[in-house]
Order: sequence, then C-alpha cells, then structure tokens
Amino acid sequence: MALLSLLFRFAILTHAITANPLARPFEKVKRQANTSSDPIQVDLGYEIYRGIANSSTGLNTFKGIRFADPPIGDLRWQAPVPPTSNRSNVISADSFAPTCPQTPRGSAGLASLTSGTSEDCLFLNVYAPQNASDLPVLFWIHGGGYGQGNGRQEMTNIINANSKGFVGVSIQYRLGAFGFLSSDEVFRNGVVNAGLLDQYFALQWVQSYIHLFGGDPTRVTIAGLSAGAGSVMLQDIAYGGSLGTSLFTNSISASPYLPQQYGYKDWIPSQNYYAFATAAGCPPQWAYGNSSQTIFQCLTSRSTSTLQNASATVSNSGTWGAWGFLPVTDGVFIQTTPSEALLNRKVNGLNHLSGNNAEEGRLFTTPNITTENDLVAWIQLVFPLFTTDDIAKLLYYYSTSNISVSAADIPEFASAGDMGLTALNTSQTATGQQERANTIYAETTFICPSYWLAEAYNSHGRTGYKYQYSVVNAVHGSDLTAYFGTPTPNQGPDFVFAFERIWGNFVINSNPSISSAIANGARANGSAMTSGLENWPVFAMWDRRMANLNQTGGTPTITPVGGAVTGETVNVITYQGEGVKNALELVDAYAWEGGRGVRCDFWKSVAGIVPE
Repeated sequence: MALLSLLFRFAILTHAITANPLARPFEKVKRQANTSSDPIQVDLGYEIYRGIANSSTGLNTFKGIRFADPPIGDLRWQAPVPPTSNRSNVISADSFAPTCPQTPRGSAGLASLTSGTSEDCLFLNVYAPQNASDLPVLFWIHGGGYGQGNGRQEMTNIINANSKGFVGVSIQYRLGAFGFLSSDEVFRNGVVNAGLLDQYFALQWVQSYIHLFGGDPTRVTIAGLSAGAGSVMLQDIAYGGSLGTSLFTNSISASPYLPQQYGYKDWIPSQNYYAFATAAGCPPQWAYGNSSQTIFQCLTSRSTSTLQNASATVSNSGTWGAWGFLPVTDGVFIQTTPSEALLNRKVNGLNHLSGNNAEEGRLFTTPNITTENDLVAWIQLVFPLFTTDDIAKLLYYYSTSNISVSAADIPEFASAGDMGLTALNTSQTATGQQERANTIYAETTFICPSYWLAEAYNSHGRTGYKYQYSVVNAVHGSDLTAYFGTPTPNQGPDFVFAFERIWGNFVINSNPSISSAIANGARANGSAMTSGLENWPVFAMWDRRMANLNQTGGTPTITPVGGAVTGETVNVITYQGEGVKNALELVDAYAWEGGRGVRCDFWKSVAGIVPE
C-alpha cells in the first residue's frame, strides 16, 4: 500500500511539474449547441450544471462549478486532478461553493479560522451574457496575501458597462499552508506552489470548457488584485515564459504583490515548514523516532482545523503585516524570481496592463516609526540580508533631505505626484519617517513590480501599459470597487465608468485606450479636453508615460479609513458629491513622486539579496 501511495504521488508530481506544460488534463467537450431544453443547462462531461438566468442584468450565472477533485487526504500538497465523474443528477449552480481555509497575516490573531471554509474548495464561477458566442474571457484571481480571500467576486457591473462584451470567470485556489507549504520534503513527496498550480489548472479548464458558456478560449485575459495580481505575474513567467498564448493572451495586474521569494528549500520556507509541523502535532523530533511515518505523512493525516490553526500560528508569528506561506522558486513551474524573469522579458501572453495605487504601503508597514533609528531597525527586520552599506544606499534613495521643515510640521495630504512634497515625505495617513517606511514597502512590494511588468511586455511584438489609481484615499485595494463595484462615495460615476471601460477595452481589444468623451465624463459638460488616453502609449524604456487616474472637485468629507493590521482607523479627507469630475492624464512615471523610476532601478540592482 505504501508503494502504491508513493507511485500515486509521483504520478501527480510528474503530471504537474515535469510533463509537457502544454498538455491538457481535460478532454475538451466538442463545440456544439446545447441539446437540452433548458438554455442554462451546461453539460461538462464529468458533471451537468444548471445556472441562473437574470433578466434584469442580461447575464446567466453559474456558481460553484467544480474544476478539480477535493485536495484532501493523499491529494493534500499534490497537484490538482480532474474531477471525478458525477452525472447522477443535474447540479444547481445557484450558490457559491465553500471558501478555502483562511490564514491571517502577521499580528492579525487567530479569530474566525474555520467558519464557512472547506478544503474541498476548488470551484469557479462563470458570468456569461445571455446568448453569448465566442466572446473574450476575463479570468479573475482573487487577492489576500496568498492566505485569505475567495472567488466570490461580483462581475456583473464591469460586464454590463462594456456592453456585455465578454464572459467573466472567478476562481478559488488553496491558501496559506494548504497552498504554499514548501520544503525539500514537500517537493520530494508532493508539490510546492500548490495554489499556483490550482490557478494554472483552472486556466486549463477554461481552455476546454469556456466555449460552452459562450467564451472564446483563444482570447483570455487573466487579472487580479494584490496577491491575485502577484499570481498573474507568476502565471506570466510560468515555465520560464515558454507557454506563449496557449492559456491566455492578455494579463492585468492591479497592485501586484511581490513579497520576498525564496527557493523552495531555503532556510525561511524550511523553518516555516518545521514550525507548521510542530504546531500541527508532527514535530521533527517525533518523526526522527518514528519509522512508520514521515513528517509529511503525519501532516496528511491531520484534520483540517488542526492544519488551519497551525497555518495561522506560523503566519501570526512572522513579520508584522506579512504572511508565513508564500510562492517559492521551484526551478520548474517558477524557474526564477519575478524581477529576473521580467528583466529578461521571459513572459507568457502578448499584452499587459499594470497598475498601482498612490498609497500602497500603510496597511503592511509596522506603525509608530518616528525616528531614523526606528526606520533602520525596521529595515533590518524586513530585509535581513542587507548590510550596513545596503541600508545606507536605501536611505540615500529614500532621502527626505529635500524638505525644509521638520517632520513634525509636515501636514498630512495626498501628494500630487509631479510637484510639491512627494510620497517620500507625506501622504494622507503619515509623514516623516513613518511615511518613508510606508513608501519603501509600497515601492518594493507593489509599485515597482507594476513598472517591471509593463516594461517586460514591450518587446517581441508584445505591448505593456501602465496606470496609477490616485483617487484619495488611494490605499491598497481601494481601487477594486471602482471597476467591479459597488463604488464608494469618493468614486464618481464618470470615474467608475471610465475605469470599467479601460479594463473592458483591454479585455476586448487588447488596448486600454478610451475616448475623450469617456475620459472626461458626462460632468465635463462637453469639454473638449484631451487626456492622452485616446491613444494610450505603450510603457517603454524610451517613453515611460502612464495614465494617472484621478478626480478633481467635490466636497471635502472627513472619512474614517480602516485596514491596518491592528484594526485601527484614521480620519482622512475624501472628495464626494456632484462636483466630482474626472482628472485622467498621462504623466512621466519615471519622474513621478520625486524620481520613482530611479528607486525602482535600485530595487532591481539589489534583487539578489531581497530577493524578489
């Protein structure tokens, strides 16, 4: 039995990692008309689903479609496998499936770990315009630091804002230790990056089945926010960028999350593995004296709740605001760090649209950094491989010497980006050394990766485009409601429509350009102003222009904003009401915020010791 189990695991590993990455695990269902009398019944071969028709939205929705067998028992930390056939009855696709077990980030505590979750969570959802045929596909990967989140993203608004011009798909993937446990033992007995392989598997599902919902598998755009955008970035470089357009043509990354990415058996992921095993009741010292089970085998026998709490325990003991289980470089699926792959333009697909928010760092940076000594201590914690010289260089590139007033006297306000004080000095939530730290984290983790992604797609017939979301208060993740809904009070209807059309035009036409009428908005009252977004330029080494997506006017409103790991809120000023108008324009991304391009070049130069 042990030999059969070993052979089973080896077969799965071979399928996921060493086999031809272009091979499809699903037998594609023939393109044919629905033979059922029910227009919203879809036969996938292995299961039959009945969706919901909504006459008011004009969409058919299919929620909770299984795309892989439950990854439990012997399938834990293995590559996903096709669903077992279950054709005994038609399955109602009227509700979402359970979410994957969640893992909170550092300092977030262990509350609400098991509610509404299950390891049997590899499901996806489809939003299809009624009578759809050969439409492009928007494939959404949720964020959450690779430890939280779900695939329940509502996609109705963005589809309808684009004249029902594409089909939407949202997916779930394994999270925390369930999806990103890594060590030499995991690699030998299963797979590392299991959550990424779930995403890849769902993309293969789309290639085989999306035509049954009216989608065109040759025109897929993958998209995500935060860790979802980080996932997009990793799918962009999967298998060394050798996949071409076999799974997707376009990709969108909104604030791509790039934490430090180690090798699968490096010290940090290995120590997290042993800490996880200990917390789950499978400590190394127990395994050494037990000849019948390895640590890995012990872990596969533990309950979901035990593993979920162990995952949370490890993550909660880590760096403030970070997660304990993250993607790693495995040498095959992810062959190198993203910064290296992007520098060498080893990418899949043809076109990319990347974005970042103006204030990305606050939610993840240790609070109460008031002196430069505090800042240096934080740098040493977050970048443990930095030498004294490296820290000195970092402080030089993130200098605040260009201001003439003390940090205590700097007012908190959103920087303009191209004049006055910059993000090095002030934002709506911090000034001085705290803002310096916030900007360091924001640029190395979210903003510079968005620059590198856009640059990587401007060669060999590819195109890359870049934008920044600047509507105050533009903290990490606040852009989501602008393109998916429901909009927040500071997001005017003209802005929301323009943002939805930027994404939609990229999905449909592989180009985010929008007309001047849409860019200016209805509240411009026929103004003939041009934003430059009518012919959006590619983001190239010789022309680093990006779209700055902002608003002007409106009524100043004191708004409490939460989101820090400790749960506290701060009051910021947002602008709301009838006076809000679009302010979309092209800007110099390299000179933006006091020379952000130069700082991103610095992070490239130290990628070997970050690593990212």
